[in-house]
Amino acid sequence: MRSGLDEMVALTKRFAPTDGIHATSVPRLSLARYDRPHEPMPSVYPPCVCVIAQGSKAIHLATERYVYDRSRFIVASVDLPLTGEVIEASPAKPYCCVMLELDLKEAASLLLDADLPPPAETAPGRGLFLSQASPPFIEAVLRLLRLLATPEDIRALAPLAERELLYRLLKTPEGWRLRQLASGHGQARRIAKAIARLKTHFDEGLRIEDLADEANMSVSSFHAHFRRVTAMSPLQYQKQLRLQEARRLLLSESVDAATAGHRVGYESPSQFSREYRRAFGAPPGAHLRRGPVRARA
Repeated sequence: MRSGLDEMVALTKRFAPTDGIHATSVPRLSLARYDRPHEPMPSVYPPCVCVIAQGSKAIHLATERYVYDRSRFIVASVDLPLTGEVIEASPAKPYCCVMLELDLKEAASLLLDADLPPPAETAPGRGLFLSQASPPFIEAVLRLLRLLATPEDIRALAPLAERELLYRLLKTPEGWRLRQLASGHGQARRIAKAIARLKTHFDEGLRIEDLADEANMSVSSFHAHFRRVTAMSPLQYQKQLRLQEARRLLLSESVDAATAGHRVGYESPSQFSREYRRAFGAPPGAHLRRGPVRARA
């Protein structure tokens, strides 16, 4: 596996020659490279798998901390507000990471076509998890990554390589978490739909009763399952989405603090300022015009 990871480092350095997050010509595939550890960076991660070829990183989900390196990869099975921090990187050995956003419809197709066992009807699992980077899994990642060197093959072969990677992922010991979502029914799928609604309507007023009713759950059951998946209550999740979007607005669009707070749903500028400072350790004004946001992977 080490030679495969070393090839991943070489390919990442080739197609991500500078610090930052780099989109690629393979759909939903991006590369990250950092020559030094960086400060914690908040971002909303989509359903994705992140595989480190070199270096290490810490991911914070609410009060939980996940550390991974080239021996383990991390998966977000639903949209999650996370804070990432590269903790091992140097110019000689830069942090190199491959990130693929997951197509859960393709996962559902695989459950049928590959005759994978359906998930047990258990309570939903955490929407963020670590798994061991086995040689077959690393080879599947490499097959997708190698296509960057032959762009004429991407259209024909990338779907096949991605399907193999997803198949390997579904077969890992933690793959049942994705099978819960891909199966199209059950509590995990209903919570995922509520998360999707929150993600697109985070700036609106939130009634837990409405979300629970749409999920066909009691309020107490919905609250418990939502926290089990996200490590947050629905209100805490909404607040994280609002604050992260406000931070993005301040950094990339140069709006003033009052405008950013209003656009993400805050009616009180003082409340917005308090909660922003609590989340990011500085008032909103400190993040004005500091440059573009770089996050994930």
